Amino acid sequence: MSSLRTKRTLLAVGAFMLFSLVAPDLRAQDAAAPAAPAAAAPAGDGEEVKEPTTLLDMIIGGGIFMIPIGVLSLWMITLAVFMALQLSKKKYIPVALKEEILGYMSEVKVRSSIDAAAQDSSYLGRMIVSSYPLVDATDTETLGRSKVEDAMADFTVRENLGTMVFIGYFSVIAQGATMLGLFGTVAGMVLAFDSMGLSGGSDPGALAANISLALITTAGGLVVAIPSIFLFYFYKNRFNRMVSDAQQIAIEGLEAAIATINADHILARVPEGIAEV
Repeated sequence: MSSLRTKRTLLAVGAFMLFSLVAPDLRAQDAAAPAAPAAAAPAGDGEEVKEPTTLLDMIIGGGIFMIPIGVLSLWMITLAVFMALQLSKKKYIPVALKEEILGYMSEVKVRSSIDAAAQDSSYLGRMIVSSYPLVDATDTETLGRSKVEDAMADFTVRENLGTMVFIGYFSVIAQGATMLGLFGTVAGMVLAFDSMGLSGGSDPGALAANISLALITTAGGLVVAIPSIFLFYFYKNRFNRMVSDAQQIAIEGLEAAIATINADHILARVPEGIAEV
C-alpha cells in the first residue's frame, strides 16, 4: 500500500512539473490577448505586428505527435524522481549497519551479524541474511567462503532484476521519443510536399506549417530522448556501484572473521630464511 502511495505521489509531482513548464506560456498568452486588437492594427509601414511564438505555440504546432512525446516526458520525470529516492545510500549501504557487521565479524560473531542485518531492510542487510547462514564453522581455513560467495551471487541475481527493469525504462523512453519524433518528421514532410503539389507552391502558409510540424516533432523527441539516455547510464552505473560496494562489505566481514580465527597460526609462522637468534 505504501508503495502505491509513493507512486501516486511521484505521478503528482511529475504532473506538477510538466504543468509548471507550460503555465508561464499560458499566462503570457492570456496577458497578450487584450492587446491583440492594438497589435493587429496596421503599423506605420502598413504591415501587421506579429506576436512572438511561445513555447505553447510550438507544442501545438507539433500536432498530435506531441501528445505521446509529452506522456513520455512525464514518465521520464516521474521515473527519475522515483529512482533518485530508491537508489540512496540509506536503502543500500547504511553506515551504521556496515560498521556493526564489520565489528561483529572481526570477533567472529556470525549469528550477531545475521541478527543485526535481519533488523535492517537495506540491500546489504538482506544480502547478509541470505549469505552468512552458509558460513561453515568447521572450515577454519576459509569458513566456507565459496558457498557464501555463491549465495551472494544468487541473491544479487534475484534482487537486481526488478531495479534493472525500472532503469531499463529510460532506454525505452529514449527510443520511443526518438521514433515518435522521426515519425512526426516524416509525416510533416509528406504533408509539406503534398500541399506544395496541390497548391503549386502558391500557399506558403500551409507549406510552412507542415515543415514546422516536422521540425518541432524532431526537436520534441530529442528533448526527451537525450536526458533519458543520460539518466539511463547514470542510474545504471550508480546501482552497479552500490551493489558492488555491498558485496565488498560482506566479503570484508568474512575476511575479518577468517583473519581472527587464524591469527595465532599467522603469528606462529616464522619467515623463511630468517635464522633464530
